[in-house]
Amino acid sequence: MKPCKIIVIGGGASGMTAAIAAKRTNQQAKVHILEHKDVLGKKLLSTGNGRCNFTNAVMTKECFFSDSIDVAAHVLERFGTEDTLRFFGELGILAKDRNGYFYPRSDQAAAVADVLRIAVRQNGITVDCNAHVQEVNRTKSGFVIKTNERTYKCDRVILSTGGKAASVLGSDGSGYGLAKCLGHSIVPVVPALVQLKAEQSPLTKASGVRTDAKVTAVVDGREAGFDTGELQITSYGISGIPVFQISRHIAKGLYAKKMAEVWIDFMPSMSLGEWEAFLDVRKQGKEDWTIADFFVGIFNQKLTPCLLKCAGLRAHALVGEISEAQWKSLSSVCKKFSLQIIDTNGFENAQVCAGGVCLEEIYENTLESRVCQGLFLTGELLDVEGICGGYNLQWAWASGFIAGSSAAEQE
Repeated sequence: MKPCKIIVIGGGASGMTAAIAAKRTNQQAKVHILEHKDVLGKKLLSTGNGRCNFTNAVMTKECFFSDSIDVAAHVLERFGTEDTLRFFGELGILAKDRNGYFYPRSDQAAAVADVLRIAVRQNGITVDCNAHVQEVNRTKSGFVIKTNERTYKCDRVILSTGGKAASVLGSDGSGYGLAKCLGHSIVPVVPALVQLKAEQSPLTKASGVRTDAKVTAVVDGREAGFDTGELQITSYGISGIPVFQISRHIAKGLYAKKMAEVWIDFMPSMSLGEWEAFLDVRKQGKEDWTIADFFVGIFNQKLTPCLLKCAGLRAHALVGEISEAQWKSLSSVCKKFSLQIIDTNGFENAQVCAGGVCLEEIYENTLESRVCQGLFLTGELLDVEGICGGYNLQWAWASGFIAGSSAAEQE
């Protein structure tokens, strides 16, 4: 292969992977990473609560979202779970399988960042940190990149800047502007895998409670998605994995100025009919109990008053005094508690973004731009995001590896 110079803009998960893949593919290539933070892979340290769930045994397109999902699926088929495990195994990570969720055996996200940094160094890849890219221009002979301190020239560029989520860790959204200046269009970007804020939440007094629940995103009265798991009630609204999983639907609805709400099923293990039958049996012999005492052992004691209030019941009302219509109302509140959502908790608290560079403008086999020859794009910058469970990192590894290999092979 011919010598070439490749500059990777962004030294995060996909950027380091792209740089390593490029150098492995073409040893004669000069590979250079420009990173605007003071160290490579800073965002990786926070993944998986510091443990780094870096891939998943179940890797289907149903675990991802994109306006061009078939393009994303093709990339993930070309570099899947086994490829990721092999790649990191070669770098030194001994993987641990927790019910299909893969972590480094050390349970340290730092280990994943460290082996990537070691590989960058061992492969002779040049790194400039604190390099803030201001312009990328296509010329007849390649690219000219201007940073806050100097100008670089190269044959190919791999744009791996990330999105806008958790900007304090490196993703400040600057890559969207660079991609746009090079001819790309951007699918509107909103926070995803993020907490949701409720308007005058009737659950505020239950702040801090964690409970199993099914949460359903509803946009303009239509169900957009749901998930079941541990819901966390907060002072501003709701959080927890199931909320993260549906948050992209709410965020997109809010962006489009539509009404967004979440329906919460606080008894997801039973149908409405089963729940009503359970309550009928439980009532027997408890007619002189207060309704608050009636729910002891079922719901958290901070949650019960919130449910009762929404059903129009006083906590000290006796079970035997409650009418059938009131029981129906209470049953319904427990199974379909509605929260109107006014906002997400913002990009700074989001794990990823929904939206990004349109995948229709990318060659699916190489990740090269269709509108700017020699430009390759990876990771969260693109219009792809996954659910919780190692999927967003899998997209980073897959897109980074394919882009890096392809950039180095290009004649």
